[in-house]
Amino acid sequence: MGGMKNIMGVFTVFLRLGLTSFGGPVAHLGYFRDEFVVRRKWMNEQEYADLVALCQFLPGPASSQVGFAVGLKRAGKAGGLAAWLGFTIPSALIMIAFAYGVASFSGALDSGWLKGLKVAAVAVVAHAVWGMAVKLCPDRLRAVIAVISACAVLAFSSGIMQIGVIIAGGGAGYFLIVRQQGEAVAQKRFSVRSGAFYLILFLAFLILLPFAAAYTDLHAVRLADSFYRAGSLVFGGGHVVLPLIQAEVTAGGWLGRDEFMAGYGAVQAVPGPLFTFAAYLGAASHAAPNGFAGGMIALVFIFLPSMLLVMGVLPFWEKLRSLPAAQSVLAGTNAAVVGLLLAAFYDPVFTEGIKGRAEVITALCAFGLLQFMKTPSWVVVVLSAAAGFVLL
Repeated sequence: MGGMKNIMGVFTVFLRLGLTSFGGPVAHLGYFRDEFVVRRKWMNEQEYADLVALCQFLPGPASSQVGFAVGLKRAGKAGGLAAWLGFTIPSALIMIAFAYGVASFSGALDSGWLKGLKVAAVAVVAHAVWGMAVKLCPDRLRAVIAVISACAVLAFSSGIMQIGVIIAGGGAGYFLIVRQQGEAVAQKRFSVRSGAFYLILFLAFLILLPFAAAYTDLHAVRLADSFYRAGSLVFGGGHVVLPLIQAEVTAGGWLGRDEFMAGYGAVQAVPGPLFTFAAYLGAASHAAPNGFAGGMIALVFIFLPSMLLVMGVLPFWEKLRSLPAAQSVLAGTNAAVVGLLLAAFYDPVFTEGIKGRAEVITALCAFGLLQFMKTPSWVVVVLSAAAGFVLL
């Protein structure tokens, strides 16, 4: 019963996040921190930053990987699946409905309520960066690592640069930060053997699906292959995966360019991960299976690589981070993560969310509710949407 209660608890929390987490992957990391570090205390600041750093190294949607890992550590594999379902299904169903023409998002990107949600994302990310900086950059050296990391990412924005600054931060930590042996966190242990199994499974799909797609006329297999490769080979999140997916679906004649761009516009106006765009593409495909079945095939296979990678890498990561030398490396990487979030706070969160004085006032009020009144982030999201509808 206790296990099932934990699983349902994970699903319920992530379902609420899936319904209210607007603003893209960086904002999602802010919502997760507020929920699981500040409010529920499922993990501490260091453990959360370690997970974020790990997921930055892995291809696929970083915020969804972090959410999956949180569920995995809280309630095992069923908890990871519950976290993914709760966070992903709401926006996936909306996008499939949009493919059917049931929902209309015309003008949504210019509506006041959506502007309010973007402002809420500004406040949530600012709150997360401030809180993480206080805990993870307690001295001048780590503050310098964070600032240099932010400057590097802003100057050369790419997924490779993000990985590079984390590696550089870890190197600086190893050579310059005194070993912090007492900072290791007791965690739920995962089997290294099972980790190896999931890594082999990840590679097996990556190698075998292209062969299967080449020797069959089944559109379902081609869908699975295209979206599995997209989820396996892209770093940097949903915006980066778009050119790869567009080349697959438009060159293959599955979807027209206008239909592709309409779906991309719609996914900006829904909560949850941008990778749920795949559900729309599978559902709107001109070849069968499409509709609900096609949407679910595309959705599952674009997220499957990230799940297999997290389950494969996490056992080795836990062993590594328990070593004394690793604590110094992680101290540096965590400072670099703060820098990454600081850079992302400016672009795209601040530049997209703040357009004038009304947005600044709304953002300051939302930040005050989070920082000083300890208001739950979902309440701030609702209030910001209402404020945007009235004021913006």
